[in-house]
Amino acid sequence: MEEKRSKQIRVKINEKETSIPPNTALFHLKNQFKPDADVIIYNGFPATSDRPLKEGDEIVFILKGKIPSLEEFECLMMARHTPGIHEKIKGSVVGIAGLGGLGSTVAIALARIGVGTLILVDFDVVEPSNLNRQQYSVSQIGMPKVEALLENISRINPYVRVQPFNEKLDQSNVERIFRDAAVVVEAFDRADDKAMLINVVSEKMPEKYIVAASGVAGYGDSNEIQTLRFSSRIFIVGDQKTAAQPGVGLMAPRVGIVAHHQANTVLRILIGEDK
Repeated sequence: MEEKRSKQIRVKINEKETSIPPNTALFHLKNQFKPDADVIIYNGFPATSDRPLKEGDEIVFILKGKIPSLEEFECLMMARHTPGIHEKIKGSVVGIAGLGGLGSTVAIALARIGVGTLILVDFDVVEPSNLNRQQYSVSQIGMPKVEALLENISRINPYVRVQPFNEKLDQSNVERIFRDAAVVVEAFDRADDKAMLINVVSEKMPEKYIVAASGVAGYGDSNEIQTLRFSSRIFIVGDQKTAAQPGVGLMAPRVGIVAHHQANTVLRILIGEDK
C-alpha cells in the first residue's frame, strides 16, 4: 500500500489538491471528476486536446451557465491566471483615489483579477458627461460614484471586499483611509490633488507604493503611453505631457490604456515583479 501511494502524483483539480496515478490522461480525469464539463482549463489555458498529466499540473473543469458557489467562483476566476498568481493577490488591499475614467477602470480591472480588497474614494456623483469614458451607465446618473462602482463590481465579482468612502481626500484623511492599502492608485484630474496625495503618502506612509498618472488626454499615439518608475515606490503612467484642455478632451480609448497600465503595474507590485 505504501509503495502504491508513493507512485501517485499531486495535481490541483478545481483548486483542490488531489493524488492521481502518473500519466493519467486529461480527458480521463474529466470523465472521472466532471463528465458534463464544457470547458477544461489546463495550467491557465483552455485545453482542446488530450495529454498525460504531470506533478503540479492545475486543471479546472467548467460547466457553462451554472451559478457557482463562492469556492467554485474563486476557482473559475483564477482559472485563466498563471498558476500561483491568485494566491498572491487575493489577500491584497489596494486603494484608489478618484473614481473617474482612470479610477473606475482600474477598480474594474483589479476586481476581475480577484484582488481581495479595494478601498474606493470619491465625493462626486455620476454625471452624463462622465459616460464617455467612465465605468458607469445611464441608469446610474445622479448616484454617488462610490455606490455606483460598488454596484458594478458586485455584478462582476460579488466576493471582492469593497471599502467605499464618499468623501473628498485631503491632507487630514489620506492616512486614515489608506492605512491598510499596500498600493495607492492616484486617479485624480487636478494637478494639485495629485501632488497632495503623492506628498502625503510618501511622507506619512513611506512603505506604500503609489501608482500615479500624468498625460492621459486626447487621442495621440497609444505607444506614447509609458509606465515610468519615478522612485523606488512611485510609478507614473502616461505620456507625461498631454493634459486635458479646450480642444483636447478625455476619451475612453486613451484613458483606458493608461488605466490598464496602472492596473497592470499594481498587479506586478503585488506579485513582486516590480523588482
